[in-house]
Amino acid sequence: MSEQVRASHILLMYAGSARSTATRTKEEALAQINALKEQVANGSDFADLAKANSDCPSGQQGGDLGMFARGMMVPEFDAAAFSMEVGATSDVVETDFGYHLLQRTA
Repeated sequence: MSEQVRASHILLMYAGSARSTATRTKEEALAQINALKEQVANGSDFADLAKANSDCPSGQQGGDLGMFARGMMVPEFDAAAFSMEVGATSDVVETDFGYHLLQRTA
């Protein structure tokens, strides 16, 4: 198992999630992230969707988080990133920050 991975993500925050300024409800965020997951599954470009939708500043770089080591991200995010094959897109991952889609890039 690799000690470092590179991944991109799309984050949708909701009212009440950590560091959030979002006004959408948790239910609205979940519905929207599931719709984005479906778009990726149907061939939409992950980076383009991140630029247009992500609440994380990394969205401007297509969601790219660069290389990171095990333990640098919150546990749920870390577990998903390190369990995926390169090129794979995760299921929806919930953290204190909101809902994420991850795509492992290296």
